[in-house]
Amino acid sequence: MSTETVSVFCAITCRLGEGPTYDPLRNSVLWFDIVGCKLLERQWPDGPTTVHSLPEMASAIAVVDEKRQLMATETGLFLRDAVTGALSKVIDIESDQPETRSNDARVHPSGAFWISTMGKRGEHQAGSIYWYRGGESRRLYPHITVPNSICFSPDGGTAFFADTRTNILYRVECDAGTGLPVGEPQVFLDQGGMKGGMDGSVIDADGQLWNARWGAAALDCYAPDGRHFHRIALPAKQGTCPAFVGPDADRLVVTSAWQGMDEATRAGDPDAGKTFLIEVPVRGRHEPRVLI
Repeated sequence: MSTETVSVFCAITCRLGEGPTYDPLRNSVLWFDIVGCKLLERQWPDGPTTVHSLPEMASAIAVVDEKRQLMATETGLFLRDAVTGALSKVIDIESDQPETRSNDARVHPSGAFWISTMGKRGEHQAGSIYWYRGGESRRLYPHITVPNSICFSPDGGTAFFADTRTNILYRVECDAGTGLPVGEPQVFLDQGGMKGGMDGSVIDADGQLWNARWGAAALDCYAPDGRHFHRIALPAKQGTCPAFVGPDADRLVVTSAWQGMDEATRAGDPDAGKTFLIEVPVRGRHEPRVLI
């Protein structure tokens, strides 16, 4: 374990904190409490945190322009007014399946949005990964139990995704101009049987993959060839997803969760559900704007 400084970025506890991102146009960090139907927003670096109530579960948000964001929810994609919070439906995704919700997501350099779904109770292979760009959507990969770790190489030529339940991280070649896969997924890391599960990931400007490891109180970093070479200890066991933050994308925040813990377990993990700031310099990247 490394000894980098890890501090509490926001002490508001989320039952299932997820989907952090940084909006460089508004200089704000956004993240979700999925099952709490909340969107949290904080001005970087030390502004107050605003908690926005949502009409349904949501898990990811992407920048469209100075005034609009695109939000992934349990029924589809919504445009969100960044000032008023008003929502308008863009496209349905599994709106006819009340047993599923959105989960992990990331914007490809082409402006495509890869969004995943999963069963609200973690049902076996109930999830999928979808591609959305410019008003069109396609289901790419069905039959995933807990789809996570969606992220892309800096040049957009490779996508990664994982099933946290099986602890396998896949890679697939992509069309850099559209964000669509052009081949079959290949196993990149098989960590079945290892402690903790691969949850959310981001890739920095050097191609290094930073992964929050659910159940292991750790943020791991992998080289482009898959070699594990760095681990940062987190104050909470169930870290969920990292994001590069700040005008220079040179720091990381990591969300966490207390979902699934009984009273005694929560007492032994008092920072569960909080959001953390990792004070280690990184060459991060801001998320591309999504093309609606």
